[in-house]
Amino acid sequence: RLIAVGFLALDRVFDEPSSVLVRFHLKVCAEGKLQVSDFFLPSSFLGKIVLCSLGDWIARMAFSDERSELVFMAKLAEQAERYDDMVKHMKKIALMDVELTVEERNLFSVAFKNVVGAIRSAWRIIHSRMEHSDKLMAEAADKYSVLILSELDTVCKEMIGLLDNHLIPKSTLDDASVFLMKMKGDYYRYLAECYSHERRAEPVQMSLEAYEKAKKRSDETLCKTHPIRLGLALNFSVFYFEIAQKPEEACTLARQAFDDAISDLDQLGEDSYKDSTLIMQLLRDNLTLWTSEQGGENEEQDD
Repeated sequence: RLIAVGFLALDRVFDEPSSVLVRFHLKVCAEGKLQVSDFFLPSSFLGKIVLCSLGDWIARMAFSDERSELVFMAKLAEQAERYDDMVKHMKKIALMDVELTVEERNLFSVAFKNVVGAIRSAWRIIHSRMEHSDKLMAEAADKYSVLILSELDTVCKEMIGLLDNHLIPKSTLDDASVFLMKMKGDYYRYLAECYSHERRAEPVQMSLEAYEKAKKRSDETLCKTHPIRLGLALNFSVFYFEIAQKPEEACTLARQAFDDAISDLDQLGEDSYKDSTLIMQLLRDNLTLWTSEQGGENEEQDD
């Protein structure tokens, strides 16, 4: 139940003392513990604030432990679109060597996906300039792309290390294990799509092995309409089409996943209906794209 509406001050804005307040609701959950939820940032400060310590007193009052505070701060960073900060908070939870909750798993995924997504987008833009510029501009773009690729390499390998050494070994639930192994395949795929031909062999093979392992467990344990199973099929098929250059395997995998889900659509629960049908639409869009005569001129969609 809601017992209070409180305010807490962020420590700094542009390294200056802050009077910016974050409103939050203090509730008592079923176990009798205090819980902070429904926090709100002033819209004028979104994207401008520097997220820092909440202060010992608010931590003692509102958070049962460090882990719940890190989750709170990750949500706050997400609202402020400060994904680098969000990654820092979720890394600390990953390093605790605990099995992630569904909420933590999603926060972890969102944090890294936004950080690496911005780097991949930057690399694509610069790489395009290299192909459509004169020699001098192409050389400058090439030097810049090396810097961007170094950032991508660091983030992806950091994510893979967290998955291999902390998250996957602690995962006991089937859906969580498939989700995390799919992520491992994804981040090796991101490396493979940007590496030069000489460096691609290892990430291509590692991505393939992670996807195959995830698919095997998914086929054995998850229903055909499960959004994680469908998301895996979507990303694995993109790997086959874009990275492995095997369009027939890509179409076969995507079509099989789509058809299987259609056949079991009546078993789709309300809680996953939106996510599952969205991924099914993406599978169908990719199939249409890949089987069209001009499929190579467009960008495939992944989860």
